[in-house]
Amino acid sequence: MHIPDGYLSPQTYIPLIGVFVTVAAVAVKKVKDEVSARDIPYLGMAAAFSFIIMMFNLPIPGGTTGHAVGSAVITILFGPWAATIAVSVALIIQALIFGDGGITAIGANCFNMAVFMPFIAYYIFKLFCKIPFGKHRVSFAAFISGYFSLVLAAILTAVEFGIQPMIASTADGKALYCPYDLSIAIPAMAIEHLLLFGIVEGIITAIIVSYFLRNEPGLIYAFRKGGKNEIR
Repeated sequence: MHIPDGYLSPQTYIPLIGVFVTVAAVAVKKVKDEVSARDIPYLGMAAAFSFIIMMFNLPIPGGTTGHAVGSAVITILFGPWAATIAVSVALIIQALIFGDGGITAIGANCFNMAVFMPFIAYYIFKLFCKIPFGKHRVSFAAFISGYFSLVLAAILTAVEFGIQPMIASTADGKALYCPYDLSIAIPAMAIEHLLLFGIVEGIITAIIVSYFLRNEPGLIYAFRKGGKNEIR
């Protein structure tokens, strides 16, 4: 799901860099208020966890890759703002040191996986936790949160590079950046994530959240009032 260099036009990646930097600045302030000193080591491990699972990626037709991200589980445990910081750190290191994702696309990749995905995951989890599914309610909500947040982030990614032939092309219609339009980009990204990567993300999220629910329920951000250390 990492967009490489050369696939996004300046009209796309410059605004996304601006949006990401703005959100990241807010996230830093939020994390200072919401994350206690006790949780800092956990947050560091969360960033490392996201970094590791994103390294196991498979090429997808359309110029990008598919993989789990870990945004959903980090969001449920520490909140979407903390997930923004943790996943962004992993993505930036991958781009700068390992060449996984383009330098010009850092803003887009961070927006998709470290901003859009965590907040979608958080609200999906909160919604499904309200639905009575018996004793497995939280695990089911965690799975759905991981699954759909990744699928939707993948589709957003496809839209970003799929619109490039329409907004950046030569006079004779030749694409200057990504050559694949939406009719190719969206199916390529959506199908792979619907059938494989979304399921992996959902299972990982459900397993880890279930573990913390049994052993450290007070750590789960999504069950706190206003993000504070109070269990409902």
